[in-house]
Amino acid sequence: MRLMTTAAWTVLALALAQPAFAEIDAAGPGASAEELDAVIVTGTRRADRTAFESAAPIDVISESVLESTVSDELMEKLVAAVPSFNVQRLPAADGQAFVRPATLRGLSPDQTLVLVNGKRRHRSAVLGGRGAQGVDLGQLPSFAIKRIEVLRDGASAQYGSDAIAGVINLILNDQPGFAAFGQAAQYYEGDGTMYEGGFRAGWALGEGGHLTATLTYTDSEATSRTRQRPDAIAFQAANPTLKVPNPVQRWGQPDRDATRFVIDTAYRLSDAVELYGFATYSESGGVTDFNWRNPSNDTSYRNSPAFPGWNLKQIYPVGFSPKFGQDETDYALNAGLRGELANGLAWDFNASLGEDKIDYFLRETINASFGPQSPTAFRAGVLRQREQNLNLDLNKPLEFGFLAEPANLAFGVERRVETYKIEAGDPMSYQVGPGAQAGLPSGSNGFPGYSASQAGSWDQTSYAGYVDLDLSWTEAFSTDIAIRYEDFSEFGSTTDGKIAVRYEISPDWAVRGAVSTGFRAPTPGQLNSTRTSQGLDTTTLQLFTAGRLSPSNPVAQFFGAKPLEPETSKNFSVGLVYRSAEHGLSGSVDYYQIEVDDRFATSPNFTVTPAIRTQLLALGVPGADSLTSVSYFTNAFNTRTKGLDAVGSWKTKVAEGDLTLTAAYNWNDTKVTRSKLTEVSKLARINIEDGLPEHTGNIAATYAYGRYEGTARVRYYGEWTDAQSQSSADLVQTFGSRAFVDLSVSAAITDQVKLTVGAENLFDKYPDEATFQASRGLIYSRNAVYDTDGGLYYVRVNAKF
Repeated sequence: MRLMTTAAWTVLALALAQPAFAEIDAAGPGASAEELDAVIVTGTRRADRTAFESAAPIDVISESVLESTVSDELMEKLVAAVPSFNVQRLPAADGQAFVRPATLRGLSPDQTLVLVNGKRRHRSAVLGGRGAQGVDLGQLPSFAIKRIEVLRDGASAQYGSDAIAGVINLILNDQPGFAAFGQAAQYYEGDGTMYEGGFRAGWALGEGGHLTATLTYTDSEATSRTRQRPDAIAFQAANPTLKVPNPVQRWGQPDRDATRFVIDTAYRLSDAVELYGFATYSESGGVTDFNWRNPSNDTSYRNSPAFPGWNLKQIYPVGFSPKFGQDETDYALNAGLRGELANGLAWDFNASLGEDKIDYFLRETINASFGPQSPTAFRAGVLRQREQNLNLDLNKPLEFGFLAEPANLAFGVERRVETYKIEAGDPMSYQVGPGAQAGLPSGSNGFPGYSASQAGSWDQTSYAGYVDLDLSWTEAFSTDIAIRYEDFSEFGSTTDGKIAVRYEISPDWAVRGAVSTGFRAPTPGQLNSTRTSQGLDTTTLQLFTAGRLSPSNPVAQFFGAKPLEPETSKNFSVGLVYRSAEHGLSGSVDYYQIEVDDRFATSPNFTVTPAIRTQLLALGVPGADSLTSVSYFTNAFNTRTKGLDAVGSWKTKVAEGDLTLTAAYNWNDTKVTRSKLTEVSKLARINIEDGLPEHTGNIAATYAYGRYEGTARVRYYGEWTDAQSQSSADLVQTFGSRAFVDLSVSAAITDQVKLTVGAENLFDKYPDEATFQASRGLIYSRNAVYDTDGGLYYVRVNAKF
C-alpha cells in the first residue's frame, strides 16, 4: 500500500506541473538503423565516424533504453542491453556486496576500461574476486547520461591499460531543458521496496555552450531469500526457553541508499577555444548480514580464565549474525581546454582527479579475545583509491592525393598517478586480547579490521604517448593504425599496437576486422595490500579465517609468490555489418578471440602451520592467531576466450503504430591454456572457464501507438557453474539455463508527463537451488549472474519540460 500511495502522489505532483514544452521522447529500446548512422566518439579519433562506419563493433545505448530497466544501478541497465556484459549479485561477500563486479566478454572486471565523456574514470577502492579492481559503475546515475557507447574490442593501443575486453564510454546529457522522474518498485515477495527520484536541469551558455546538473536519490530496502538453518532449528529445540530469530541470518540484497550528483558544462571563450568540465559526486551506504554464529559450537563462546564468570552468551544468548556495512564517498573532477588552430590542428588539454573512499563498519559483533571489554560495533578501516590524470590530445586531417578522403592523424601524451591507501580501523577491531590464549578468536568477528601494520599509502606513476592514423584508401576500404608506448614506475614499459580494417561491400553491407595487443597494469592496491577474511565451512559449520598476503610478504614468497607483472593480450576480431534506413533493418555479427597471458588470480590456499602463524603474528596480520590458510595475488594463468556477438534491429509500421524488434546474442567460451602455478587451482579454473554462462541473449519488442507504448523483453542465461572453496571440501554445482520475461506499458498523460507500469521477471521465475549451501540457510547461489529475488513490479513517472 505504501508503494502505491507514494507512486500516486508522484504522478499527481508531476501532472499538476503542466508546462508546455517539448513532447516526451517515446522511442523504445534497441539500436535502430538510424542509430547506426549516429556519430560516435569511442574507438575513433575522427570527428565524423558513425557506428556503421566503425572498423570495430560499437553498441550505442540510448537514454530510452536506460529508462527501460528498473534498477537504479547503471550496470544492471547495461546487462539488459549488452548480452556479453554480466554482473554478479554476491550477497554477504564483504565489499563486493556493494561494489559488484561487472564483466565484458567473460574477462576480469578491471580488463574493461570505463570512460566518462571520453576521459578515463578512476577505479573503485575494492579489490574483488581474484583481486580485480574495476570501476564502480554504481556511483554514476543513469539519469545523467545521454547515451552509452560500448566498444566490444581490444583498445589498449588507443586508450592504455585495462582496455583488453573493450571500452565503456558514458556520454553525459548536455541538452537544455528540465526533466524529472519518480519510481517505486517492490518484489512479489513484498520486500526489497525501492524508491528513486531525480531531477535534471540544463541551460544553454552563449554560442554552443551548456550547463547541466543532475541529482538523484535512491532508497532500497533489503531482500531475503532464506530458510532457517538446520543447526539453528536444532539449537532452538535444545533451548526452548530462548527465542531464536527465524531466519537467524538474511541472504539477499543489502539495505542501500545513494545520493548521486553530476554537473557538465562547456563554454566558448572564443571562436577557436572552448572551456569544458564535468564533475560527479556520490554518497552511498549499505548494510548486509554475515553468517550466524551458533552458541553451541562457535569458538567465540568458549570460557576463558582471563574473564572469570563471563561468557558471550551473556551478550548474544541466541548467537549473532554480524552486520557488515560501508559508507562510500566517490567524486571526480575533470576540466580542460580544447580548440582548433588555423592550420586545422585540433587540440585538447585535460586534467582530472578522482577518488573512491570506502569506510567499513560492523555492528552486532565482538572481538571475543577481549571478552567483556570489547565493544559490539567497530569501524574496520578505510580504503581509498585516488587517480590524477593529465592528457594532451591532438588531431589533424592530412591531405594525400592517393587517398579517397583526408587522412586523420591523432597523437598525444598522458601522465597518470594512481594512489592506494589503507587507514587502520579501531584498535580492538584487529588487536589480540588476553582471551586468545584460551582460543577466543581475535579481531572484529566477521571482518577483522585493517591493522596499523596493514595501513599505508602506495602509488604508481605512468607516462604514455600514442599515435593513431586513420586512412581511407578508397571510398570502400579504410584502415586505422594505432601504437602506444607506456612506462610504469613499478614494473617498466610496454608498447601495444592495433590495426583495424573495414571494407564496404555496398552502401548497406560492410566487413570489418581488427588485430591488436593489449595490457592491464597491476595496481598499487594489488601490489601492496593484505587482507583477512572469514567464512563458514558448510560441512562442519565451523568458521574459518583466511589471509590474503601481499606478493612481497616474506611468508607469501616462501610459498612461491613473485612480483606481479602486467597481464598482456592478443585480440582478433572479424565481423559483418548491415543497415538499411529504407527497410528500418540493421544488424551485425562479430567473431572474436582474446588470448590473455599472465592473467591475474589468487593463488591456492596454503595451510598455516604453527611456525607460519608465529611469523604472521610478528608481522601484525590481524586474526593471525586463528588463521587456517593463506594465499596471495599472482600471475596465475594464460587463457583463450572465443566468442560471437550478434545483434539486430527492425523498425516497421504495424497498423497505425511503430513496431521495433531487437535481438542480441553472445556466445563466449574461455579456456585456461596454461597454468603458471606448481599446484593448479581446480576452483580457479572452473570459475574462469564456467563461472559465467556460455550463452546469453535477449529479444525485445516495443510497440508505440499515439500516446501509448508497450515493451516486452525476454532475457536468456545459459548454464553456468559455481565453485567455492572452504576448509573441509570444495563446493561445485552446475546451474541450468533460465529465461526471464519483462513487460511494461507506458502512457503519455500530457505532452510532458509519461507514466509507466511494468514488471521484471513477470512470471516470478527462480534459478536452481544451491543445494550445497542449504546448511547456511542460503537458497540460491550468491554468485548468480541474475537477480535471484523473483518477480519485481514497478511504477515510474517521467517528465520533460
